[in-house]
Amino acid sequence: MLNSLVIKNFRNLKNLKIDSLGRVNLIVGKNNIGKSSLLEATGIYATRGEPRFIYDLLEARGEADERAEGKADEAEANKRMLSSLFTNRALGFEDSEGAISIGPIFEEEGSSHATVLLQFFKFTEKRDEEGFLRTNRVPASSQTMENQMTAIRIGFEIKVREQSIIALPIDEASLFRIRLNFREDFREIVQLIRSKDIEREINGSLWDKIALTEKEIHVIEAMKIVDSSIERIAFIESSRGDRKAVVKLSGSHIFPLQSMGDGVNRILTIVLALVNCKDGYLLIDEFENGLHHTVQEKLWEIVFRLSKKLNVQVFATTHSEDCIAGFGEILNKSENLPDGKLIRMESRKGVFRIVDYMPDEVRIATENHIETR
Repeated sequence: MLNSLVIKNFRNLKNLKIDSLGRVNLIVGKNNIGKSSLLEATGIYATRGEPRFIYDLLEARGEADERAEGKADEAEANKRMLSSLFTNRALGFEDSEGAISIGPIFEEEGSSHATVLLQFFKFTEKRDEEGFLRTNRVPASSQTMENQMTAIRIGFEIKVREQSIIALPIDEASLFRIRLNFREDFREIVQLIRSKDIEREINGSLWDKIALTEKEIHVIEAMKIVDSSIERIAFIESSRGDRKAVVKLSGSHIFPLQSMGDGVNRILTIVLALVNCKDGYLLIDEFENGLHHTVQEKLWEIVFRLSKKLNVQVFATTHSEDCIAGFGEILNKSENLPDGKLIRMESRKGVFRIVDYMPDEVRIATENHIETR
């Protein structure tokens, strides 16, 4: 579990430092301050810089350009795409102040919590006397080589601590363009639920993994928050070939889950993701989306309980006072006091400040309608 977090040069997060994290962290702050970017950066860290996860982030934001043809176009397309990850869309080169860095404040030797680096680099290629093509890195400040026949090229690298995960020229189509298969072990370690994800295409496959297990009981229990008559759930193939959830209510009635409103679908999406990332990370953007204020406290109770049971660290964002109030009610129960954090992001002229609220401060603020968002 991450106890602290430093993010440098990722999107608008030039230098964000959070000294203390809990098991369940609710992130608040003004619009466009970078709450979603914080979730994305945490996901990159959690997956150890998994290329497919990064490509999915780019695709979700409309930054993935698949129309390039030829190496020159490919290089420019990849440069545009990858630079969108960096603050001010700059090319952050290795050994510079512009490289993306995501990790804990203190990195212990031998710990699994290793800093993830994303960076560009410059290199040359030259054949040796035996005809083998040799690659040599050159300083980022290099513009030309003494031998004008040797071109300086740009590459992109993902590193975990000192180990290079991927290092390829940006004119390589295989950098991100091809549909890399998401490594299954990483999908089990991190689940990212976006604000618009009332339901997700992968819900069916997530359900298959927990069907007929104790985790299935947890999911149905959560759905009963909205409708206590829900008894069972299944996923069936629709006429379009995708799989949709149906529920059996007491009295043998079976209905498409979509017909029962956004709330129960959002709860299914959140809890399915939670029970499928044991010993990992659950990231939820705009927790309250689709949820009536009367159910949010009950859902927080389930999130606190299951995250502790399954050893999952949760990061969620919100704009909602009701969401914060529900979180505060559950946080202030004695068994949850050590586990939760309400963290406010503030920025003044690009300099970030983190406000960490104690549980009793959250309670007092919500009781007296003091603004924490």
